[in-house]
Amino acid sequence: VQLQASGGGLVQPGGSLRLSCAASGDIFSINSMDWYRQAPGELRTLVASISHNGRTYYADSVKGRFTISRDNARNTMYLQMNSLRPEDTAVYYCYVDGVERHLSDYTPFKVQGQGTLVTVSS
Repeated sequence: VQLQASGGGLVQPGGSLRLSCAASGDIFSINSMDWYRQAPGELRTLVASISHNGRTYYADSVKGRFTISRDNARNTMYLQMNSLRPEDTAVYYCYVDGVERHLSDYTPFKVQGQGTLVTVSS
């Protein structure tokens, strides 16, 4: 299973960006889909998470500004980021865990995307 993250870029404070993370491969099912971020010199932290049935979690720092969603038919997750602040600047990583299927074999997986840089600056 592979993840392709996209949508990062440079945006002014107060602006918006939409990140996408598409999973591909022999996927039988996907459980949790998560966005993490890591700013220079800091630890990687969980930003938002969405379960298979749509239950969401947000870090306090992004509540009310970011919205996580997923399209189960396309194995794709999104992060809509509004009212961006300079402190949102970081590399954003997507993580997906689920189950692969190869013929009659079912195997759990957890994979990380390559990261996409978000820079919020005037």
